[in-house]
Amino acid sequence: MHNFEKLKIWQKAMDIAVEVYEISLLLPDDEKFNLIHQIKKCAVSIPSNIAEGSGRNHNKEFIQFLGIANGSTFELITQLILAKRLKLIKEEIIQPIINQLVEVSNMNFSFQKTLKT
Repeated sequence: MHNFEKLKIWQKAMDIAVEVYEISLLLPDDEKFNLIHQIKKCAVSIPSNIAEGSGRNHNKEFIQFLGIANGSTFELITQLILAKRLKLIKEEIIQPIINQLVEVSNMNFSFQKTLKT
């Protein structure tokens, strides 16, 4: 069992979730129940799955939840790119978050490798 609050990957994922909530305020209200909802859901899913996995009894289970978190990471990247392509938000706002998500994904893959050994 791991103390998830001390995990750098969880801390970074939480920072991203806060940023995503903040930028979601810039999106049009008519996207409230569509893209905004999906973006927020994915952003929350990443640190939530890291935390849930850390509370499991075996590393194999933790790795499974890290995999789910990574899936949510790529889903969120896709949704942010879609928002940019739909011209709902500017690239200079989206790109730093995407860069952070790629970093979290890389951390996730590395962390999974360490748990397998």
